[in-house]
Amino acid sequence: PVHVLVIPKKPLAMLSAVDESDQALLGHLMLVVTKMADQLGVADGYRVIINNGSDGGQTVFHLHIHIIAGFEMKESDM
Repeated sequence: PVHVLVIPKKPLAMLSAVDESDQALLGHLMLVVTKMADQLGVADGYRVIINNGSDGGQTVFHLHIHIIAGFEMKESDM
């Protein structure tokens, strides 16, 4: 199983705290996700998760992206 975090250097509490000035950074993060998935050997199938706010399961209030792969995910995993 693979579980890797992609974390920007810029301090952003959560996805809903970004604004238009963060557009390039957000695009860059998605490119990093695809590069990391390729390096990890999971480019054929992985899940990308961003938890937003306490009600969304966020427990660390610095924006980060989870890359999860390497096992079969079922509806009950959502």
